[in-house]
Amino acid sequence: MPRILRHIVITLLCFSAAAAASAQTDALLSQAYAVPTYYNPGFAGSTDMLRIRAAGRLQWIGIDHAPKTFLGTADMPLTLFGKKFGVGAVISQESYGLYSTLQMGAQGAFKFKKFGGTWCVGIQLGMFDQGFRGSEVILPDDDDFHEGNDDAIPTTDVHGTAFDMAAGLSYSHKYFTAGIACSHLMSPTVTLRTDTGGSSGSGGISRAAESGDGGSVASGENEFIYEAKRTLYFQAEGNIPIRNTLFDIMPSVLVASDFTNTSAVILARARYRKFLSFGVGYRWNDAVVATVAAEFKNFFAGYSFDYSTSSIAKASSGSHELFIGYSLRIDTGDKNKNKHKSIRIM
Repeated sequence: MPRILRHIVITLLCFSAAAAASAQTDALLSQAYAVPTYYNPGFAGSTDMLRIRAAGRLQWIGIDHAPKTFLGTADMPLTLFGKKFGVGAVISQESYGLYSTLQMGAQGAFKFKKFGGTWCVGIQLGMFDQGFRGSEVILPDDDDFHEGNDDAIPTTDVHGTAFDMAAGLSYSHKYFTAGIACSHLMSPTVTLRTDTGGSSGSGGISRAAESGDGGSVASGENEFIYEAKRTLYFQAEGNIPIRNTLFDIMPSVLVASDFTNTSAVILARARYRKFLSFGVGYRWNDAVVATVAAEFKNFFAGYSFDYSTSSIAKASSGSHELFIGYSLRIDTGDKNKNKHKSIRIM
């Protein structure tokens, strides 16, 4: 296979696998327990801590244009007019193949106590920016099967931005937390534009031959449509102390579905003296996971390695994920504090 065609095939395979593994639009993290607000605004301010998190994930090392994800989250509780609230913010940047996605959102949640725990109902409002690096596309024209240009593939960089929102619900008990959320609630449609022509037909992008009012696209300008898929998330984490020992067992699960593809990450960690933890897990139909994390005072760091169980292991040496964070207890003025032992992530 010619070198150029090999690069095209690898890029397309990489994107297709990334879409299936991440429920299409958002990155599926092996240490999802560390950033619950990334998937569910209902976790914003669900603890009595100011939490700041930063993370990076490099997937399928050894493969060109493999997915890369960087994100940051922050959240804290807030008391206003005698009511309990939570606020937060999230930003993420992901690249996969020739695609790139930037997401930013502000979160707000209302808290109330019921059934022995704390409930949080949250919403996130923000923006969704999608780009495609068409300037890196090379179309072969040296045989009878390809043309040097194709209206279905952009040859210049294109991008567009749309309003985005998410909603979620969480419940925090003494020994566990759980939540359900829906991201890209309105299935935002991003219109990608370029002044020099070109379009895309893969990865959720299609060419818009006509404008929204039924008229033709302006001469010299092409429009391409990307639709972010509505995605449902379920998260749960437990904290099970082992009697007469210095260990806790901390299982967690994340399930993501865009109603076409469903993915899951299951993880079990053992924590020693609330300081050092080790864990093993499984990414459904994707990889086995090993994690290690440490917490010292208000700071923590975590690392995970994924070894692929699919055929992609022939070309990749694995995936790496790193988290760092800071937590600071906030005095919310609650005289009858309900300490959620499962809230601390390590």
